[in-house]
Amino acid sequence: MKKIQMSAFAAFLSLVGIACAQSTAPLHEDKALESQLQTLAATHQGKVALYAENLKTGEFAALDADTPVQTASVIKLTILYEALEEVRAGKAHWDGKIVLQPTDKVPGSGILTFFDAPLTITLKDVLTMMVIMSDNTATNLAIDRFGLDNINNRIAWLGLKNTYLYKKVFRPATGPMPADQPQFGLGKTTPREMASVIEKIGRCQLEDHGTRFAEADKPICAVALHMLRNQFYRDGIPRYLEGMDTSEAGSAIANKTGSLNAVRNDVAIVASKAGSIIIASFTYDNADHGWTSDNAGDLMNAKLGRAIVQTWSPQGLDGSLLVPGLGLAGQN
Repeated sequence: MKKIQMSAFAAFLSLVGIACAQSTAPLHEDKALESQLQTLAATHQGKVALYAENLKTGEFAALDADTPVQTASVIKLTILYEALEEVRAGKAHWDGKIVLQPTDKVPGSGILTFFDAPLTITLKDVLTMMVIMSDNTATNLAIDRFGLDNINNRIAWLGLKNTYLYKKVFRPATGPMPADQPQFGLGKTTPREMASVIEKIGRCQLEDHGTRFAEADKPICAVALHMLRNQFYRDGIPRYLEGMDTSEAGSAIANKTGSLNAVRNDVAIVASKAGSIIIASFTYDNADHGWTSDNAGDLMNAKLGRAIVQTWSPQGLDGSLLVPGLGLAGQN
C-alpha cells in the first residue's frame, strides 16, 4: 500500500469535503450499469446488495439497496462518526486517555488482545486500530467511551431508519433489545444508509444532522480520512482499483470492511478522475466461508467495484489529483 503524504492527504479531504459546499447533482439511475452489476451478482454463490453513487454527476446504481443486512464491522463507521461529532463538540479529545484492562480483551481481528494490560492509550489510537485493523477490543473500548445509546441516537439523528448497533463485539446483547437482534448480530444497515455514513465522513458534514460542511471541521475529518485511507484489509473494493492509479501520491481509496463466515462487506470512497464515487457492497449468505484473500465474497465486491469505476471513470484514479489547490477530482 502506498504511504500517504500529508500534502496529498490534505487534498483528499478537499476532494470529498469541499463537495458539500457545492450543489449536488440530481440523482439519476444508471440502468445500464445496474444491469451489468446484476449479471455479475448472479454469478455469486450467495446474495448481493449494493449502492453506488458518483457524487459529482449524481449517477447511481442499486441492487437491493434498501434491504437490511448484517453489518459485521462496517457498523464501526457509525462509531467513528459519533467520535467526530463529540470531538467537534469538545466532549472528546483525540489525546484523551483510555485504559485497556485485561477483561476488555476479545478475540477476532486486531492486535490489542495481545498487548499486556493494563495499558493506557489515546482515543485517537483506539479509533485508528478500530478502523485500520478492525480491532474488536478497540471497538469495545470506543463503545464504552461514547455509549451504545449515544451512538444509536446519533444514527437516528442522521435520519437512518434501518441502521442499528446492538451490542459490543463478542459480548452478549444486554437490556431491552429490538426483536431482530438475533438475526443481525452486531449490527444492521442497508447499503444505501451505510453509503450515506461514509459520504458524510468524506464530505465532512457534521452540522445540521449531517447535512452541512463547516471549514473549521476539516482538521477533525482529516483524522478520520487518514484512518480510512490506510485500511489494512484491501481484498475487496480496492483489489483491482489500486492498479488504476499510476500516481505516487497515496491511496485514492478510503474504505471500511466487515467480515463474518458467510458475510463480506466493503464500504468505500473512491477518488476517481471523474469525481468521488461512493460504493457500499454487501455479500451475505455466502457459500464460501473461507478466510483466505481469495474469499468469493471479497472477490465479488472487488469485481463490482471495478465495474463501477471502469464505467464511471474509464480514465481511472489519480492520486496526483490529491494535492493542494486542485479541488474536486475531474473539475479542474
